[in-house]
Amino acid sequence: MTRWPTRPDPPRESTTPLTAPELTEAECRRCGTYIAGLDGRYACGVCGWVNDHSEGHRRLPRADEDPDRPAQGRRRPRRLPGPPPGASAGPSARPSAGPPPGSAPGA
Repeated sequence: MTRWPTRPDPPRESTTPLTAPELTEAECRRCGTYIAGLDGRYACGVCGWVNDHSEGHRRLPRADEDPDRPAQGRRRPRRLPGPPPGASAGPSARPSAGPPPGSAPGA
């Protein structure tokens, strides 16, 4: 009988330090706008064109190589609850200062 592991393997620590990304510049292939990117990966803010991640100059780091990754076992913070249903903060929620337009005074 084969036993399945009960826990996933711990993440492997990378021994090579991450190098700083290189700022690269090019022309958008769709609209021709001059754009900048990191390591040959671009996204145009004018027309929305994005090049494929595989066109970059070097491999992307794995999640366990990210220096800003939260500690193991730490959860994302909970989202704050929004306003209750039906509550409105717009101008329609304020009481009017006078009679409705078109009504006669004293009628």
